[in-house]
Parts: sequence; C-alpha cells; structure tokens
Amino acid sequence: MQQREEKQLEASIDALINRVAHLKNSLHSFIFKLENEYDRLTWPSVLDNFALLSGQLSTINKLMRSEKTPAFRNQVIIPLLLSPDRDEELAKLTEQRVPVFSHEIVPDHLRTKPDPEVEEQEKQLSTEAARIGPDVTQKQIQTLNKLCSNLLEKLNNPREDREAESSAMRQNKPTFNPADTNALVAAVVCGKGLSNHRPQGPGGTVPPGGGPMLSGGPNLQQVTMQRSTNQQAAMGGQGPPQQPVDAGILTSLITQRDSYSKFQNQ
Repeated sequence: MQQREEKQLEASIDALINRVAHLKNSLHSFIFKLENEYDRLTWPSVLDNFALLSGQLSTINKLMRSEKTPAFRNQVIIPLLLSPDRDEELAKLTEQRVPVFSHEIVPDHLRTKPDPEVEEQEKQLSTEAARIGPDVTQKQIQTLNKLCSNLLEKLNNPREDREAESSAMRQNKPTFNPADTNALVAAVVCGKGLSNHRPQGPGGTVPPGGGPMLSGGPNLQQVTMQRSTNQQAAMGGQGPPQQPVDAGILTSLITQRDSYSKFQNQ
C-alpha cells in the first residue's frame, strides 16, 4: 500500500513538473517577444499568448485537484543537508537560480506561510473588512457592479454607433446666437437700435450733396434729392419738400440687409 502511494506521488510530481515546464517555456517565449519584437507585436497576438498561458494554468489547477493526485500539503520536506558551498547539481536543476542550499535560502524556498510583512498586511485588511457593516458593504458592491456594467456596455458598443452619436451631437450643436439674429432682424425691418446721429465732415455738418460717395455711383444724398425734385415736378410742385436721407443710416441699413440675406441663404 505504501509503495503504491509512493509511485502515485512520483507520477503526480512528474506530471506536474512537465506541465510547469510547458508553462515556463510559454512565459519565456512571450517575454522574449515583448522585449525584442514589441514593434511588430499586434494586440491579437498578445491576446493569443495570454490565452495560452491561461489554458496552461487551468490545466495545472485541474491536475492539482484531480482525485488521482495526492494532497501535496500532507507531504513534509525536510532539508537533510545544508551547506554554504556551491552545489553544481542543484544549480543545474534550478537553471542557475539556486546555486547554494544554505541556512539563508532554505526559509524562503521551503516556506509554507507568507512572509511576516504579508501576514501583517492581511491582518490589517481583515480588521478593516470586519469594521465595515454589511449595509455599507452591499452598497459598495452595488456601486462597483453598476460602474462595471456601464463600462462593459460602452466597450461592447460598436465603434460605428459611437461615431454616429458624436456626429449627431456635433450637428445638433447651434452655430448661431438667437439674440444676435433677433437684433439683426429688428434693425433691418424696424430700424431698432440704429443711431440718428448725422456723420460729421472735416468742417462740421455735412453739406447737401457732400456725403460719402459709393464706388461706381453718384452720391446717395444727390440721388435722393434729385428723385424728390422729380416727384415734386410731376405733382405740379405741390406737397412739402422731402428731407434727404442720412447717408450713414442708409449705408448701415444696406450692410445689415446684405448680412441678413447671406444668413438666410446659409
């Protein structure tokens, strides 16, 4: 019975060593790619390497939980010989990572419990977790689940949908100020906000016919006065004399009318 258990233990250890060796080779290959082929490495290739490592770890866990695998925790390892001298056989077995099996190295490699610092941190975390009530814990869990759900929903949305939403937001953004538009319409239609101040020339008040000239045409005041004279002549000289229109106001109205026309055509 004892020989059977020993053979089963040796077979389990050999299988475990074999699986760990495959995992080690995969890690070496992935680290080599990250250090030397990072400029040609693509994200799908990285995901494939992670999937390979994850599968190998799952295989090791299944092997450890198998019914045919004995409980390794029941096996005690006792160092029979400790020496400060270099052991070539040990260095060969550990790929030069453990060249000496001394009193300094044994506590680290044969430790069955975490380091004292790690144990202290675990105690602190356990104490803090015990002080938090179940209601607060449940609220924190719900908040975290909500954040994770929102993040997963955003990540799962296709890129086209996100681009469509962004373009729709840009199109719906107003490109004009309604207050300025209303003020412009009121100025053109009703003359609201226009100044009645007459432009001043070098000698004070602008004389009749002495207003600013528009390029390619006669003076605005001259045209208005000539039109008024013709109308009075046609009516037999009857009616009150027409006042000439201020050239500055007329120019401002024409400019604002053209601006409003351009705004409507957009």
